[in-house]
Amino acid sequence: MDFDFEFDDDELEQDDDAELSEDDRRARSFPKFGAGKRIGKKFADTWWGNAWIDAMERIALDPEQLKKARRYAFAGQVGPITVSPGRISAGVHDGDQYTPHDTVVRIGTLSEAEWDRLLDKVAAKAGHIAALLDRDMPHDLVNTADDAGVRLLPGFGDLEPECDCPSWDHPCRHAAALAYQAAWLLDRDPFVLLLMRGRGEAELMEELRQRNARRAIAADDADALAGTPAEEAYAAPAVPLPEPPRPVTGDPMALDPLLAEHEAAGLDAEALGLLAADAATRARHLLAATADEVLAPEPDAWQDAVRLAARMPRSRAAKRLGEASGRAAELPRAIKAWEYAGAAGVDVVDAVFSPPKELVAQATDALREAGEVDGAAPEVKSWRNRWTIGRDVQVRYGRDGRWYPFRKRSGEWWPAGAPSPDPADALLDLPRD
Repeated sequence: MDFDFEFDDDELEQDDDAELSEDDRRARSFPKFGAGKRIGKKFADTWWGNAWIDAMERIALDPEQLKKARRYAFAGQVGPITVSPGRISAGVHDGDQYTPHDTVVRIGTLSEAEWDRLLDKVAAKAGHIAALLDRDMPHDLVNTADDAGVRLLPGFGDLEPECDCPSWDHPCRHAAALAYQAAWLLDRDPFVLLLMRGRGEAELMEELRQRNARRAIAADDADALAGTPAEEAYAAPAVPLPEPPRPVTGDPMALDPLLAEHEAAGLDAEALGLLAADAATRARHLLAATADEVLAPEPDAWQDAVRLAARMPRSRAAKRLGEASGRAAELPRAIKAWEYAGAAGVDVVDAVFSPPKELVAQATDALREAGEVDGAAPEVKSWRNRWTIGRDVQVRYGRDGRWYPFRKRSGEWWPAGAPSPDPADALLDLPRD
């Protein structure tokens, strides 16, 4: 891109007034971009700048507004941009209007806990700090943030546009034009994105410096600790193991009187019984589990609600779980998915992602061949991780690498069998109605 503008890295000068908020003190202002024209197929120059644009364009309801917004951005109709934690703002002119529209694009900031996790990860890799100082954002840095449970780049629905214009479009052409120009700021300086997420460059670098200093002190302290000589350690007598636990004796506790007592106190005895039985079952499984099973990730809140409801699917407790989750209508289908494949089965009901192109082609061919009748192959349509065969059969590819059969019932796709390691097997093993 070729634009007539000067990029200013200096922070916005603020009056040193005690009433200014911390976010106001962090704000930075950038001069307006002059008119210019695009060179090349992509709007931004960097992959993270284009990721920002993709997040904005995916929420757009009207492509025409995006076309107008691109013209506004290239024509220099966006005024000076102010970036602060959680928002970017500017005045945006229509071509024949003197007074600009007050326009804002909001993005969520990271919590203190998220910043701590992210900075600990970044401080551990000197290459990340060097890349940021070189105004680069490598994919590995974003992956490091993901490992810390922090999303740096915005995803679908993370950007919230606001404008005082009368348009009902989301985003309007003014907010979209501001978002397009913000991508140019991100191209030049990824610290702009970090500021939007809540921290300015100076404080980030100071926090990283402090973390590296603490890391160095901890390393020196570890080196200074005196260890036990190997000869002395081998000569020490073996410490006897503790006595094994005694067997549990006595009659099992009767649960019914306890539940009746809680029922009289106004508690839901059925739900309490469900939780008690579930706790006992999980404890028994943990005692018999392998190390890998113990360390396996726990199901998320929705999957855990489905797991509990699947124990007593027709109970009041299951109904309350559905209502509390806000997904009561989806609960019966999710319970059926849990019965077939547990948490992975529940996940595949909602999961939408794009598998590798080679896998898509191979699966399509395998499903056509598996469904062939009298030399005629069925119609197979693929969309993301879902393959539809005919009108009422579908096979889905799960994040666990297995293939899940579905059937259409009353206009909805329902799990129809256990998963298989091969798409054709999932289709062939599908129970007949």
